[in-house]
Amino acid sequence: MAFEARKYLIFEIHEIHKVDFSKVLETSTETLRHSVDGTKTFVKWDGGTPNFVSDFETAHGPYNHQEILQILGGSEWSESMGDESGTGS
Repeated sequence: MAFEARKYLIFEIHEIHKVDFSKVLETSTETLRHSVDGTKTFVKWDGGTPNFVSDFETAHGPYNHQEILQILGGSEWSESMGDESGTGS
């Protein structure tokens, strides 16, 4: 599947009420991914930018697919699996 037209917007969770779920690929607040600390989330859409995006005060983006993959791979979005040796050191 091609994601060339897909865009992503990261914002603080307290602004979730501003999302029009009929304009994004997520269906509700229950389908959103959260940052490790639970303070941020994001939505994605294909094509033109939904009008509600301009209502966000804490938004970052929009990002393209490659950019969001890099961001989501970071420690803010992905918990470390810890020490795989099991020794704790």
